Amino acid sequence: MRALVLAGAIFAVQLLPAMAQPAMLFWNRTSATIAGLRLAPAGTTRWGPNQCENDADGAVDPGSRLRLSGIAPGRYDAEITDRGGRVCSVRGVQVKADRPYAFTIADADLRNCR
Repeated sequence: MRALVLAGAIFAVQLLPAMAQPAMLFWNRTSATIAGLRLAPAGTTRWGPNQCENDADGAVDPGSRLRLSGIAPGRYDAEITDRGGRVCSVRGVQVKADRPYAFTIADADLRNCR
């Protein structure tokens, strides 16, 4: 019994830090449904995975939020693909962990599109 209690206590101590960290969220404030959201350290082209794959339907509707994975606070460049196939880049996005959402992108940010 003592071993079981000790194992439970060790598990709880390891799990608590992960549970205490709030989820980092992207807030889509554009008028488009976003099907692709990739981040790279600012000034590089080392794009990470498509964060939209974290969503059940693989896209982020206007006004919706998306849970980010594998992203640390910092400055990033973002590449956004909407459902229509338009690809836009947003440079120097500041990702923060101490807010209800890590970062937002609005229509006004979508100036560099192809």
